Amino acid sequence: MIPIAKPMIGAEEKEAVFQVLDSGMLASGEIVRQFENEFAAYLNAEHCIAASSGTTALEVALRALGIGPGDKVLTTPFSFIASTNSIIYTGATPVFAEIDEQTFNLDPDKLESALAADPSIKALLIVHLFGQACDMDRVMALVKKYKLLLIEDCAQAHGSLWKGRKVGTFGDAGCFSFYPTKNMTTGEGGAVVTNNAETAEACRLLINHGMAVRYHHDRIGYNYRLTNMAAAIGRCQLKKLDGFNQARRENAAYFTEHLNHSNVIAPVINPDAWSNFHQYTIRVLNGKRDALADLLSKKGIGYGIFYPLTIPEQKCFEQFNFQTSWGISDKVKEQVLSLPIHPALSEADRREIVETINQFEI
Repeated sequence: MIPIAKPMIGAEEKEAVFQVLDSGMLASGEIVRQFENEFAAYLNAEHCIAASSGTTALEVALRALGIGPGDKVLTTPFSFIASTNSIIYTGATPVFAEIDEQTFNLDPDKLESALAADPSIKALLIVHLFGQACDMDRVMALVKKYKLLLIEDCAQAHGSLWKGRKVGTFGDAGCFSFYPTKNMTTGEGGAVVTNNAETAEACRLLINHGMAVRYHHDRIGYNYRLTNMAAAIGRCQLKKLDGFNQARRENAAYFTEHLNHSNVIAPVINPDAWSNFHQYTIRVLNGKRDALADLLSKKGIGYGIFYPLTIPEQKCFEQFNFQTSWGISDKVKEQVLSLPIHPALSEADRREIVETINQFEI
């Protein structure tokens, strides 16, 4: 079996966790502070606030920036549901714009149309989907023109670049996930990065019951802290992240070079973006996606369909009466199929994946 994802946990991570266990300091503490400092330095950001998940990081960032009831946040309909849920948690209203058919990221032209149509939109929450940066030149121009707050969902984009600059550092806040399938993991966990000291302080209060001083609660907060055990894993993983990303890029290059099927379109990467290839997501044309998925399953090759439904059409959102018809998003959701791309792939694994797809009969 070739799995779609495989966390790369080594002896270093295990030893780091044992050291935390031996210390008796298991909850959020000095190890978390060290991880925050190291992750901020990696991104060249001023502040990092570790959180219990990527979803809580998004919620905390939005709340810290003052997003709440009555506000509108423009975002993508084609992503994991957390990007929209985090908006709803704050009491704000999600507004959607269409994606680009090639990159799967928000289409800047459609963003501008949505912003021009509704001047009351306060913030933009973009998703660097599958590890490819959004067009940050266009995004930042829109942020400036329409005076928007910008939150970057970097849950899949650890180390990804736009014109040499790491994503997560362009907006008012960048949010990361460290779930086990991500390019680096803490087991479960997330982080907010920001260059604004006031935003950082608000995030720190929000993740810790609103406490700056123990048992003195300055605002209503939450228990969204990361543990020392998780941070210990994260510190080890961060040292390996660039190597993990490079291995993914090499696997991606192999697939792009060797995949040769008339019904398969390889990922299209913007030349100004450096993707960490969190996913290698092909498009399978002419209604053949599910048949190819069945073949991969029979061959013991893992795959992912991210995402079979757009966010607005999810059953849990029926009460909001979101627009549920999206031309491009509805089209690509029937075509996308993600292949194993993780660093543990062997040469034989890569060859088997390519041969299986290339020999797939129409």
